[in-house]
Amino acid sequence: MQPDVRRLGIGSGTALCAGAVLGPGVLSLPSLAAAAAGPASILAWVVLLAMCVPVAAAFAALGGRYPDGGGVATYVHRAIGPRAAAVVGWWFYGAVPIGVVSAAWIGGKYVADAAGWGDTGAAAVGGAVLAGSLVSNAVGLRMSGRVQLLLGGLLAAVLLCTVLAAAPQVSAAHFTPFMPGGWASVGSAASVLFFAFAGWEAASHLSGEFADPARDLPRVTRRTLAVITVLYLGLAVATVGVLGPAAADTDTPLTALLTRSVGGAARPVAAVAALFLTFGTANAYLAGASRLGAALGRDGAAPRWLAKGGAPGEVPRRSLAVLGAAAVVLALAAGSGGTDLDLLMRATATCLAAVTLAGLAAALVLLPRRTALWYGVLASSALTAGVLAFAGWLLLIPAALAVASCCFLTLRRPGRGSR
Repeated sequence: MQPDVRRLGIGSGTALCAGAVLGPGVLSLPSLAAAAAGPASILAWVVLLAMCVPVAAAFAALGGRYPDGGGVATYVHRAIGPRAAAVVGWWFYGAVPIGVVSAAWIGGKYVADAAGWGDTGAAAVGGAVLAGSLVSNAVGLRMSGRVQLLLGGLLAAVLLCTVLAAAPQVSAAHFTPFMPGGWASVGSAASVLFFAFAGWEAASHLSGEFADPARDLPRVTRRTLAVITVLYLGLAVATVGVLGPAAADTDTPLTALLTRSVGGAARPVAAVAALFLTFGTANAYLAGASRLGAALGRDGAAPRWLAKGGAPGEVPRRSLAVLGAAAVVLALAAGSGGTDLDLLMRATATCLAAVTLAGLAAALVLLPRRTALWYGVLASSALTAGVLAFAGWLLLIPAALAVASCCFLTLRRPGRGSR
């Protein structure tokens, strides 16, 4: 019998999952939601956190039953078929280079703002974040998980300290009028905040790395849900309660909160926190996506040479190299003014929402029907479909990736089908 080479424990697994779910949106979304709905934006946070529970629980249940680096694509393969699974895999694999560039750019902007370096400095810091994430994953998941655990703990501490330091300055007057824009504004805030909750599919690709996925994944999921609930709601309440109407006018609410609490020294603290968060996000997404690419190559849904290093405990460096090359090209295009951060984030979220919806559709087929979890998944599916409807022309991106996937499957050499 071969020894078990799977390496993720509860702590490092929680750190990787939390890093994937938290994402860089926590640095800006509290103010964007406040601009859309005022104090009532807190209701949008609560609703989406509640809707996040069945999504996380469903992916944990599926990961426990079908542990594999293919993640959501594996679930779709079992529920719908190999061609649909290939499309889902391409959606996620194509979204990750865009997402990690977005994350790195946000970290660069926070650091550059604190240091007064301007756009060139932001680009340099963003490049360093991207390079560090690629190197961490190339060394191996054990180091990646340990680094993520350290960074995740430091980030959670900074965010929690920010909330606690700001709490004494919360003013009840800032919560009235509570719903100035009516219920429609809460829906608008919820559509913005969805970008902070697209990360469970990234964590699903790591299910095969746990020694006992059926036992470990639910525990990791519960801990991750607890972490993001405390941090998201804490930041949302603090942003509205401390900054008041000014919350809608700042692009860096974390810096604004810390400045109100401890003064000008807060800027470098916020910059360091942003650096940790963006590195953690890029690190987690690259870890999951590199294994997805290897799984797609193994199953014939992508070039076979991507499969090398995809076994549990190994490092899929070829798949990681493809992701890194694509990210570098996108980063160069962004740095030359070919695109902007808002567009990159929305493009990423559109692809990830499509992946999430496909994963929920698979859960409706594979999980026991007419249970509380099944009905929760059904409600989350309706919410995700509504978010996708607001994506507009950005839906062309997952459509193009779907066409590319189908063309590859049609044109691949005979005898190289999925196993």
